[in-house]
Amino acid sequence: MMMRRFWIGCTFAAISLATFGWNASIGVSEDPIKPTPIEIAGGTLTMESPAGWKRVESKGGMIKIDYEFRAPADAKEEEQARVTIMQSGGGIQANVDRWKGQFDNSKDEDIKIEKKEIAGQTVHMVDIKGTFKDSMGGGPFAPGPMKKRENYRMLGLIIETKANGTYFVKMTGPQATVEKQAEGWKKMAEGMKGK
Repeated sequence: MMMRRFWIGCTFAAISLATFGWNASIGVSEDPIKPTPIEIAGGTLTMESPAGWKRVESKGGMIKIDYEFRAPADAKEEEQARVTIMQSGGGIQANVDRWKGQFDNSKDEDIKIEKKEIAGQTVHMVDIKGTFKDSMGGGPFAPGPMKKRENYRMLGLIIETKANGTYFVKMTGPQATVEKQAEGWKKMAEGMKGK
């Protein structure tokens, strides 16, 4: 009788784990972070963040950042990439040069720039590798102490909208992290839609 109760208890526990989506090997609930809808240019353009990116409170300081993410959400903080989406002014080349200036030791082959048409908008795709000069302050207008981070990579989008100004989407993080996120980044960019 005791053995029968034991087996009944084990069977019930197994069914419960399967029913409620628990991972029996580690005993935690699986709750993947779903894609986040992103609207820019007054809602006339939309994108969707890759699954696994966590939206966080912006640490832009004086700079208004519309969206900020950490990618991937389940990585250690020092292994995460930071993603920001914001509107800003300045010419295209001036902003590309500013991004280049945030890196030391970047050779020509470490900098790639591509121009595309996506959702009827002109998009400049920027890819830079090198030692990143990370400002610990509130952005370019209120820089704080600077920390050099070796083997970093930046993926950037500069979106020239037809009627709502220029938007900047930027991912910065360790090269190994950014490499793993690059495919999702590309799908997000190329999946941009107009309303």
